[in-house]
Amino acid sequence: MQQEISRRTPVGHAAGQQAAAALTRPAVRQDAGRHQLALLRKWFWARKPDAGFLLEGFPATLLQALVFDEWLEARGESLTAVFCAPSPAADLSVAAWAEETPVVTHYRTQGLLRGAPAAA
Repeated sequence: MQQEISRRTPVGHAAGQQAAAALTRPAVRQDAGRHQLALLRKWFWARKPDAGFLLEGFPATLLQALVFDEWLEARGESLTAVFCAPSPAADLSVAAWAEETPVVTHYRTQGLLRGAPAAA
């Protein structure tokens, strides 16, 4: 997503400016998840199979995690691990965040979660 933002691609041709606006304007933030998913879909299907990667801030929602799981399955790939920590802007302790985030629960259930405290 940062690549698209730094390219400042026109709104009509790519989602770079839309992504930048979504990160800065509350009214546009509602569409941020949709734009992020579209950008990552483009990247995911364009990359070489079995090329390693590290994603920061994605998936941010359970829906994104489930969609990403489907993409991986369609390519016969899997995740090695998922590292997570709360955003600095989060108004929760790390332990509270780890317990309350559906994405964390999703990856903990799969045995992929690293970097978060164990659920209470």
